[in-house]
Amino acid sequence: MIRSAILGASGYVGGELLRLLARHPGIEATCLFGDSKAGQKLGAVHPHIGGPPAALEVERFTPEALDGIDLVFAALPHGESQKWAEAILNSGAKLVDLGADFRLHDPQDYATWYGEAHQAPHLLDRFVYGIPELHRDAIRGAQAVAAAGCYPTATILALKPLVDAGLVDPESLIVDAASGVSGAGRAVKEGTAFNSVDGSFAAYGLLNHRHTAEMEQALGATVLFTPHLAPMTRGILATCYATAAREMAADEPLQVLRAAYADEPFVRVSDDPPATKWVSGSNGAVVTARYDARTKRVLALGAIDNLGKGAAGQMVQCANLMFGLDEAAGLSAEGVFP
Repeated sequence: MIRSAILGASGYVGGELLRLLARHPGIEATCLFGDSKAGQKLGAVHPHIGGPPAALEVERFTPEALDGIDLVFAALPHGESQKWAEAILNSGAKLVDLGADFRLHDPQDYATWYGEAHQAPHLLDRFVYGIPELHRDAIRGAQAVAAAGCYPTATILALKPLVDAGLVDPESLIVDAASGVSGAGRAVKEGTAFNSVDGSFAAYGLLNHRHTAEMEQALGATVLFTPHLAPMTRGILATCYATAAREMAADEPLQVLRAAYADEPFVRVSDDPPATKWVSGSNGAVVTARYDARTKRVLALGAIDNLGKGAAGQMVQCANLMFGLDEAAGLSAEGVFP
């Protein structure tokens, strides 16, 4: 078995990683790190996890604890992975990082969008951007992968084939995306409390949400992105608009998506507009697209589980590739419905 450590094991993504690894045939969770719950048993932190892992204790992280670890999953707030990435890589372990620290290629872009200087720019070239459907071969040979963000994953999967095929004007992309509250993390916050969210639907991060830079980098395009908080626990639905580059049949964008994802185990192209429930609890993504002749625009939609394909599921998918395992090991494309 591949021995893994989880940094940020006490958060929602950490809990989802543990759920997925509990059924994984080749990777086991060996060490769990999380400052906020250090000293507690995993069963108390994540009551949905049973069996032997429940008896493991959440610890404070030190690089010395990585002795004998083959793989590190880091699910930390931005800025934290920069502190530990070099020590992790020097230990010989492979690293899948879910934070934003190593997604952007240019350290100046990080400073612009995150408001602080990058502390480990010399490591950026060692990281591969982690959307397997786009970078599978590079991920296979990587020691370090920067797994994509949740909003960018849904958006990029819906738009990238259309941009690459020249169907849309890359300077015209508009993305409205809604996320479940779990995307805000486990910490208690007034804006994500039940009384604030229930029965409400709100936009935030107008014009300057940090995931914009990641979308633009991956798409090679200009994006106006507006995120929304939806009154649900899990899921992301990205609704994307672009000016068409030319006249086309109404279903041409749909056929381009079908061709791009024909052999993908986790991306399904649907005739119908997707719902987040279709992929809840899974590593699946559902996309669709149309051309509207009346407005000369292309409409594309992508649905994922923000904790699945948008986080823990994608991390496991990347790790499977890095270790030469079956890419689908421990993962499912089918959601839990209703």
